[in-house]
Amino acid sequence: MKRYVYINDDELSQDLYCDNRISNRKYTLLNFLPKNLWEQFSRFMNQYFLLIACLQLWPLITPVNPASTWGPLIFIFAVSATKEAWDDYNRYLSDKKANEKEVWVVRQGIKKHIQAQDICVGNVVWLRENEEVPCDLVLIGTSDPQGVCYVETAALDGETDLKTRVIPSACMGIDFELLHKMKGVIECPIPDRDIRRFDANLRLFPPFIDNDLCPLTIKNTILQSCYLRNTEWVCGVAVYTGNETKLGMSRGIPEPKLTAVDAMIDKLTGAIFVFQIVVVIVLGIAGNVWKDTEAVKQWYVLYPKEGPWYELLVIPLRFELLCSIMIPISIKVSLDLVKSLYAKFIDWDNQMIDQETSTRSHATNTAISEDLGQVEYILTDKTGTLTENRMIFRRCCIGGIFYGNESGDALKDVELLNAVSSGSSDVIRFVTVMAICNTVIPVKSKTGAISYKAQSQDEDALVQAAACLHMVFVNKNANTLEINFNASIIQYEVLDTLEFTSDRKRMSVVVKDCQNGKIFLLSKGADEAIIPYACAGQQTRTFTEAVDQYSQLGLRTLCLAWRELKEDEYQDWSLMFKEANSTLVDREWRLAEVCQRLEHDLEILGVTAIEDRLQDGVPETIETLRKAGINFWMLTGDKQNTAIQIALSCNFISPEPKGQLLLINGKTEDEVGRSLDRVLLTMRITTSEPKDVAFVIDGWALEIALKHYRKVFTELAILSRTALCCRVTPSQKAQLVEILKSCDYRTLAIGDGGNDVRMIQQADIGVGISGREGLQAARAADYSIGKFRFLKRLILVHGRYSYNRTAFLSQYSFYKSLLICFIQIFFSFISGVSGTSLFNSVSLMAYNVFYTSIPVLVSVLDKDLSEKTVMQHPQILFYCQAGRLDCYPFYPPYLFTFIFKRKISSCVFHLLELLLMDY
Repeated sequence: MKRYVYINDDELSQDLYCDNRISNRKYTLLNFLPKNLWEQFSRFMNQYFLLIACLQLWPLITPVNPASTWGPLIFIFAVSATKEAWDDYNRYLSDKKANEKEVWVVRQGIKKHIQAQDICVGNVVWLRENEEVPCDLVLIGTSDPQGVCYVETAALDGETDLKTRVIPSACMGIDFELLHKMKGVIECPIPDRDIRRFDANLRLFPPFIDNDLCPLTIKNTILQSCYLRNTEWVCGVAVYTGNETKLGMSRGIPEPKLTAVDAMIDKLTGAIFVFQIVVVIVLGIAGNVWKDTEAVKQWYVLYPKEGPWYELLVIPLRFELLCSIMIPISIKVSLDLVKSLYAKFIDWDNQMIDQETSTRSHATNTAISEDLGQVEYILTDKTGTLTENRMIFRRCCIGGIFYGNESGDALKDVELLNAVSSGSSDVIRFVTVMAICNTVIPVKSKTGAISYKAQSQDEDALVQAAACLHMVFVNKNANTLEINFNASIIQYEVLDTLEFTSDRKRMSVVVKDCQNGKIFLLSKGADEAIIPYACAGQQTRTFTEAVDQYSQLGLRTLCLAWRELKEDEYQDWSLMFKEANSTLVDREWRLAEVCQRLEHDLEILGVTAIEDRLQDGVPETIETLRKAGINFWMLTGDKQNTAIQIALSCNFISPEPKGQLLLINGKTEDEVGRSLDRVLLTMRITTSEPKDVAFVIDGWALEIALKHYRKVFTELAILSRTALCCRVTPSQKAQLVEILKSCDYRTLAIGDGGNDVRMIQQADIGVGISGREGLQAARAADYSIGKFRFLKRLILVHGRYSYNRTAFLSQYSFYKSLLICFIQIFFSFISGVSGTSLFNSVSLMAYNVFYTSIPVLVSVLDKDLSEKTVMQHPQILFYCQAGRLDCYPFYPPYLFTFIFKRKISSCVFHLLELLLMDY
């Protein structure tokens, strides 16, 4: 499906597409009451209590005043409805503020000031610096002569670095005064939620350009809720408006997560309901028998001799009303209230503040705090989660020569500095690729100092290292790059950029040397994405050894390569690239195929090694949580050796002989199958041994295992406490979480980047780290923390306390309801099994509201053990993981023992008191 946006054609666009009014409201004034009641009565417990309340309106069968049920029921519904109404009202105020914001648009060739909600698809919108983007726009002009602007996308994807956006090539050179008169059509896909992709085409009408087709990408757009920065003004064409913007399509209420305690309460409610029906049937039959046999002998019993056809149902229905209090009506409201307080305790915890960034921990999901105390598996990202994500260039191998091995810092290696000074061709080309094969933006301050805005910390480290080696990236004007090398300026024209994807695992740029006109392909990427494409005859063994050596040191590696292109070769390829870039269907796949035609016969220049240090407290945190019985899986995109070294350094796995690593490798189905069988057999043998066994698998083998050997891999996952999954994609991370959940394990996923979002959302509990990769993971998570080490306190302190308190409250709610119900049942045996209530209506209402409310309030602050004790003895968490607090007390033997041994004395006391009152 396609959408055609006609630029500056108000009438046509207004009829076809929605306006820019934003609405995140769940209700309206007309549908609030019916819709809210429908949602509340969709729950079994609410349907049950509504039925009970309606039955109590029948005077013949009700043993108590209907107010005893209608009062609490209306109160509970009113509280829930008020909360929903307040949340929806706040959404309305937020929408109103956004909709009524003033913006400049072009209408009938004239610039006008209108409200943002009146923007239509096809309108030309003008924005000034620091203004918020009101809808999704395709850029057609900026104040920069090169057509560049900078936007802050933190509100959209959580990434704090500025992004570069550029106007399409078809709009280059159009005069400022002519922009509001522009006519043309944009062919784009129907609205979707993918904020990283926009495959479209632009065709301008004469006299601007003679119907030439211009491809558009996400770099030609600025999306709703972004902010314009460091740019005086921009103008763009509205392509998606209102709730059809990419941000609007991404909005929505996530699926609620059901905690283990909630699941147990649901099961218990069903079991008690069945038990209640049995009790009602037995007592109903007994009551009717007593009425027909014994009641006629008692002069004071005034049962009518002949009754209506439904007479046999009267006594059972009375007992149904009496026993309805077996299921506590207030349990849901009570749990929601205390869970909100547990979430606030996390927000208020001063011991979980990251002092470097002043970032506090935050609970986004207030309903699952007790699940933190039952975590069995933690699946964690590596870069930025276990490590600091502060990349430092440490070593390199250029042309087979190793630099930085002795000093540990290649930038201080005299041999490398001398090679740069002497103009070694291999070293100069290597450093040139480091400096310009990237998407970094140099920013010059008023003092002349140059800083870099990079979307990747690796790219920032490489550019900074190149600058230390006198290859300084000083300026970027549209497609022209300026490099300052030894006080001389070298210019390169960027002809094409072959962007990085998780499938290709490399990026390349095609540049032209402005001095000699030669065209070069510069590439960098993972070793398996570069070395196999080396030119015939080049010896790559040294580079493979360098990659292995650096990986064993825990360093991140990248291979750099280049190739000189002939003019006619480039021109032929450029036509294919342009054609692939302009297609609207499968553009990403077509581009990957075209890129493959150019990225071959590469001359490998060398290997870089970048250090990413561990965060403080990571080894201690992992060791403590392991003692608490929690298993760890590391899911990373790094190389196998790098991941293993990081895992060893942070106590993720144990070194030999205490630990054992089992490798699962293979490129074919048979190889992976044999490897899985071998590892699984070893796992079965060593499960009885006190040995820390872990398996390691790469992304390729994992893909085959998940597709062809899922059952075997699932068994392996159950047996293994530790796993290292390397070179995995975001979708594979989510699949691994799904496998562990399918085995009924309580999972927690933690990460810091956008590639971790799917994993975080798939897990029972998602934790995001507010890191250097932005806030995207933190916003998608149930909990956000500043550093990995805070996970220990989050689980052991807040998780355990929340679980204990929630389990106690749920137990207490059922116990107090069962207690008063059994008193009523025992009373029925001395009241002719007639279904008469022992208590009046006021006493029944006060029982829940006043008499038994103190333990509920006190339990919120209850601490069975001090925080210090819990942190020093993490094994205490075993009791929570087993779920004993929320299930054991409800086993029938325990329940009846409790009722009859501990509470029967109370029942007898009340009955004796009643008998004495008659005398």
